[in-house]
Amino acid sequence: MSSNSDPASPNPLTPQQIADLQQRAIAAAHNAYAPYSHFRVGAAVLLSDSTIVTGCNVENASYRLTTCAEQTAIAAAVSQHGPNIRIRAIAVANLNATASPPCGACRQTILEFSTPDTVIYYPVADGTIASTLMADLLPAAFLLSK
Repeated sequence: MSSNSDPASPNPLTPQQIADLQQRAIAAAHNAYAPYSHFRVGAAVLLSDSTIVTGCNVENASYRLTTCAEQTAIAAAVSQHGPNIRIRAIAVANLNATASPPCGACRQTILEFSTPDTVIYYPVADGTIASTLMADLLPAAFLLSK
């Protein structure tokens, strides 16, 4: 598994910060409730104030009601720190040794609390960690004015 900081980002993370986020995401994945798919995912969200909040996926017998790790972490961040949070970076990990980029619903949820320069780290098929800016992960984002 390899990670690298993104020097193109205005707020690059150090390799140690990236590794810490990944380890926290892995730790959160161990708490996942995934009795149906057995696909355990964790997420660690680094907020702009340097706070880190984690979450894991929580499945439901009605698959549509399953909540992804990224969404639980963001919901926890909002409940703990209020609706004005801003995500600096988010790391996604799973315990199944497979690719795990954020799904479409998670991309939209991340977008709601991020900037175009928010960095998302996630495992890819070869076992390494990819880093992508939010603007590149969801280029045709759905936005409403606030």
